[in-house]
Amino acid sequence: MAKPKNTITEYRSYYLPMHFPVLLLSGDYWKISDVPSGRLHFHNCLEIGVCHSHSGYIEIFGEQVLFREGDVTVIPKNVPHTTYSMPGTESHWSYIYLDPKDLFRNLLPATWQDHDLTGCAQGSFQPILSRKKYPQILDLALSVIRELEEQKPSFQISAKGLLLSLYIEVYRIQSSAKNGGGAADQEKEKAPEAEHKTENSLVIAPALNYIEENYMQQFTIEYLADLCHWSPTHFRRVFHDIMGTSPLDFVNNTRISKACHLLGSTEESVLNISETVGFRSVSSFNRYFVKIMRMSPRDYRKQILKSDRHAESQSVLEYAGWLYPER
Repeated sequence: MAKPKNTITEYRSYYLPMHFPVLLLSGDYWKISDVPSGRLHFHNCLEIGVCHSHSGYIEIFGEQVLFREGDVTVIPKNVPHTTYSMPGTESHWSYIYLDPKDLFRNLLPATWQDHDLTGCAQGSFQPILSRKKYPQILDLALSVIRELEEQKPSFQISAKGLLLSLYIEVYRIQSSAKNGGGAADQEKEKAPEAEHKTENSLVIAPALNYIEENYMQQFTIEYLADLCHWSPTHFRRVFHDIMGTSPLDFVNNTRISKACHLLGSTEESVLNISETVGFRSVSSFNRYFVKIMRMSPRDYRKQILKSDRHAESQSVLEYAGWLYPER
């Protein structure tokens, strides 16, 4: 038997504002091709998608799951997946990205451990919530999108309340399915080479989670490898296969992405920002910043302050075309 080809898996790092960790991608531009991309991707935050038209498939957990117009998708962080439409169509979507742990920090009880639904993301998890079975989910998601698009006075407060209601509804559905309280409503079929596609895709999640929460601290690659119960050599090899970069470069990329937000949203000095995001020296920070962003931190700050529109566009790292729907 021929060895299956290695599948490219992309990590898409969406940096969400600290005061309101929510990002909306919507509009006529967000249409998904009918051609499977041949690669999976995963995020550093929770994704909620709304399909406005047509149908197609999401590949997730080694299966193809059918979606239709009006369905809402829920993809926890660090879960590889990809989406494509039925032949001859382009499904139209809106996407909400959020960090429930930060957004609902003072609203959810301390007993809620799975703030991002990651703990539910196996077995009976339902990535697609159909309009027919869960009409309240679609209504809430559309209300959130409308608030974020119209931005009327106090829209963030309103959107936060709607998102909390939406999140609780989703949490109830997933918890019920996990405990055998209801049958999954997806139509599933095996995708070619699906088992191979998801191989090793989640095994570095402990390291990714640790980096996201502790990027400002000093830690070794050996420590990250130990979190995944691997030797450093094996960890480096698997990490590079999945992420397309080394663990060290990924850590520094994460720190630079956090620095970009601070440069655009605060008046802190470059020195203070470099220390805040975990660099031991400002010279090292400057070197990595220029390498990744193609400009100095000071030039970046000047550019980001030129217009509110440009500042908004930098809320997503524009690496590898991550701002664009897959074609």
